[in-house]
Amino acid sequence: MAIDTDTTTSSPSLPRTPGSPRLSTRDRLVLFVLCAAQFVVALDFSVLNVALPVLGADLGMSTSALQWAVTAFALPSGGFLLLFGRAGDLYGRRRLFLAGLALFAVASLLATFAWDPASFLTGRALQGLGAAAIVPTGMSLLTTTFPEGPARDRALGVSGTVLSLGFTVGMVAGGVLTDTLGWRSTMGLLTVFALVVLPLAPGLLPESRTPERPRLDVPGAVTVTAGLLSLIYALSTAADHGFGRADVIATLIAGLLLLTAFVAVESRTPAPLVSLPMLRRRTVAWGNVGGLVTFSMMSTVVFVLTLYLQETLRLSAFETGLVFGVQGVLSAVAGSCAPKVIGRWGARRTLVGSLAGQGALVAALLGLNAHTWSVWLATAAVSLASMCHLGAIVSYGLTVTSGVPDEEQGLATGLVTSTQQIGLTVGIPLLGVLATTTDDLLTGVHTVLALDAAIVLTAAVLVGLGLRSGPVEP
Repeated sequence: MAIDTDTTTSSPSLPRTPGSPRLSTRDRLVLFVLCAAQFVVALDFSVLNVALPVLGADLGMSTSALQWAVTAFALPSGGFLLLFGRAGDLYGRRRLFLAGLALFAVASLLATFAWDPASFLTGRALQGLGAAAIVPTGMSLLTTTFPEGPARDRALGVSGTVLSLGFTVGMVAGGVLTDTLGWRSTMGLLTVFALVVLPLAPGLLPESRTPERPRLDVPGAVTVTAGLLSLIYALSTAADHGFGRADVIATLIAGLLLLTAFVAVESRTPAPLVSLPMLRRRTVAWGNVGGLVTFSMMSTVVFVLTLYLQETLRLSAFETGLVFGVQGVLSAVAGSCAPKVIGRWGARRTLVGSLAGQGALVAALLGLNAHTWSVWLATAAVSLASMCHLGAIVSYGLTVTSGVPDEEQGLATGLVTSTQQIGLTVGIPLLGVLATTTDDLLTGVHTVLALDAAIVLTAAVLVGLGLRSGPVEP
């Protein structure tokens, strides 16, 4: 693989002994920088949720307009992932990673000091654009820095844990910061984190890119980016307004047509943005199916449980945050154990077993009722389900990227991160809305949880069958 003449694609001190997962001090610093950047992005997904009503009153945004505080971030962060992942492959992953982190810091500062809805939404959109550059290039730098085997398993375990912790910490910190310092402190926190990581990255991260410099697949980039933007807009809007609106229907159809056109473009171009033969790899196809299901269904569980705990059990926002704080702690434990489990059982068995465990524990939540003791069932079941969820995150990322050449790691990790973003986006509109549109919230929650569990358990069976023939381990 071609690299810059003064850099290497992996840390020179990284141990190459297949049986040893020990990392040098420099390797740990590299991992810290990459995971810290991922943490900031994950934090951004959830830290603003509790603050939305206060934010709307302060900036003069109507209740119906508040969805744009989330959608303005989700549109570019999901829509540009594949494009930026491939651009990093071609023009330098570290270069694009640093540019994305700098943009994210400036955008967070703009959102912190926003003076009206337009300036705030501009900041949110630029945050999403920065995140779209940070996530795939950061994951590519991780997989090209740490070789397949115990070192990469460990790195992916840490990364998955940090991703889950970022989302959970955001839920807890959002409520605390909004109550004590105001909603602007949630955006200020992101600015501080980004500015802490940014000066450390240039001296630690190795540069890497593909050996050739083919022209960027512009038709593919246009169709896939426009298609993902349309699809994410449709699903994000449907979460608040339902699927009956004309703009939701139009953008949903447009998104599907554009993604169909993207597949046609990729089958004919000599240097495709997405290699269709890669998508035909069982590990890539079925690994991403597992990732899509675990992300979309777990985000749905968190959404409906938040409603249940506050609306049915009448817990405060802080008490609800504590429930998910327990979830975050056990997720961290799962992240540290996942590489050992994968080393013993393999990525395929771990992925299938984690999906099965997640589905079974979500099914256990069907025992929730209106009595206050149900908070203990909710805490235990969602925390254990999140441990399984972490196992699925680490094992699906490893499954998808295993055996992929370094020059295509940006593409593979772009698919991984696109799956994450789409999963986080589609679950709540497709299922979570059922909880909010029924007359009885508890009945709606039970309906959503039953469908959620059924989907995850079905996916466990299908992924297991899809990966069964032939080896998938590194």
